Amino acid sequence: MAMVDTEGSPYVVPMNFGFSKGVVYLHGARHGKKINSLTKNPSVCINFSTDHLLRYQNEEVACSWSMKYRSVMVYGKAEFINSLEDKIAALHIIMSQYSDKAFTFNPPSIREVNVWKIRIEKIEGRAFGY
Repeated sequence: MAMVDTEGSPYVVPMNFGFSKGVVYLHGARHGKKINSLTKNPSVCINFSTDHLLRYQNEEVACSWSMKYRSVMVYGKAEFINSLEDKIAALHIIMSQYSDKAFTFNPPSIREVNVWKIRIEKIEGRAFGY
């Protein structure tokens, strides 16, 4: 996820995510650079890429090397989720991205995590080499 930090500089952080009904869900610490940045400026860009494959036309010619890939860029604004019920629902969406298991979340963990959503305002995609 890319954002602008509180000093106006680009700031990029790799993150785990969940996706449901046109919304990307993310979570992290309650305090820190990421939260300060999103509070000051909620605009973000998220990049997803897959199907990477190194290829070349001639192994001896550096400029003939490239990478096949598929990617999507998502733009939107971070909206912090504050209610316990909505946080739990979002965390279930995030966890379902990585596991089929059913999880429970204890109240102290829910209180101590920051959860936010990005409603997709704009989306761009590209496939190169496929």
